[in-house]
Amino acid sequence: MKTKKLIALLSACALSVMCMTGCGETAGNNTSTSSQGSAAASTSQESKTEESSVEDNKTAALSGTIQMVGSTSMEKLATALAESFMEKYPDVTVTAEFVGSGAGIEAVNSGNADIGNSSRNLKDEEKANGAVENIVAIDGIAVCVDTANTVTNLTKQQLTDIYTGAVTNWSEVGGADAPIVVVGREAGSGTRGAFEELLGIADACAYANELDSTGAVMAKVASTPGAIGYVSLDVVDDSVIALALEGVEPTAENVKAGNYFLSRPFVMATKGEISEQSELVQAWFDYVLGEEGQEIAAKVGLITVR
Repeated sequence: MKTKKLIALLSACALSVMCMTGCGETAGNNTSTSSQGSAAASTSQESKTEESSVEDNKTAALSGTIQMVGSTSMEKLATALAESFMEKYPDVTVTAEFVGSGAGIEAVNSGNADIGNSSRNLKDEEKANGAVENIVAIDGIAVCVDTANTVTNLTKQQLTDIYTGAVTNWSEVGGADAPIVVVGREAGSGTRGAFEELLGIADACAYANELDSTGAVMAKVASTPGAIGYVSLDVVDDSVIALALEGVEPTAENVKAGNYFLSRPFVMATKGEISEQSELVQAWFDYVLGEEGQEIAAKVGLITVR
C-alpha cells in the first residue's frame, strides 16, 4: 500500500515538472518571437531613416551656380524652372540672362555660360564649335494682330506675302482698308530665325519694326492699329488676337498633333554632351527632362518632350 502511494506521488511530481518545463518553453518561444519582431521593426525603421538621410545628403550636396544665357522667348519657362529647382536645392543659384538665341549659343561655346537657351534648332556652324542641342520642350509661334482687326485667319501664302511685302493692305486678305504694319524680331532672334525658316523667307522680310524681345513685339502689336507680329505661343494674352493659320487655331493641342505649322523647339544647349557637364548641370537636366520639369513646361503652355 505504501509502495503504491509512493509511486503515485512520484508520478504526480514528474507530471508537475513536465508541465512547468512546457510552460517555460512556451514563454521562452514567445519572448524569442517578440524579440525577433522588434528587431525587424527596428531594422525597417533604420532603413527608412537611412534612405531619408541619403536623400537629405543628396539635396545638401548640390550647391553652386548655373548660368543660362539666351532666348527671350524662353524667359517664362527658364524662370519657372529656375525658381522650382532652387526651392528644391536651397544651396543652388540659377541665373538667367535673356538676350537672344544667337547670343546664348555664343556664350555657351565661349565658356561664358553653362547653358545657352535657344528657341530654334542649332545651326551647323554652332554645332561645329561644340554646342550640343538638348531639346527640353516644343513651342508654337503665334501670329498676332491688334484687337480691332477683323481678320481672324490667314493662309500660309497670305502670311508669306505680308512678311515679304507682296501684300501691304489688310483689304487684300479680307480685312479693312488699312495699311499693314509688319513687326518682327531683331537679327539673331531664335523666334525670327524659326519663323522665317518655317515660311521659307529668310532674309526676305520687309519689316517696319525689328524689336529685341517678345514683350516688345506684343506691346507694339497691341498698341499699333494694323500691326502684325509673331511671338511665342505661351506668352499670348488678351491684349492681342492670335490668328488661326490655314484654319487651325494656335493651341498647344494643335501643335502637339502636328496640325499647326508654326512650331519650333526650345533648346538648352551645352558645350559638349550633358554627360560631360558638371554634376550640378547634369542634375539640372535630370530635373528639367524629368517629371517635375516637364510638368512645369506644360503649365507654361509648352509641349512636353517626355
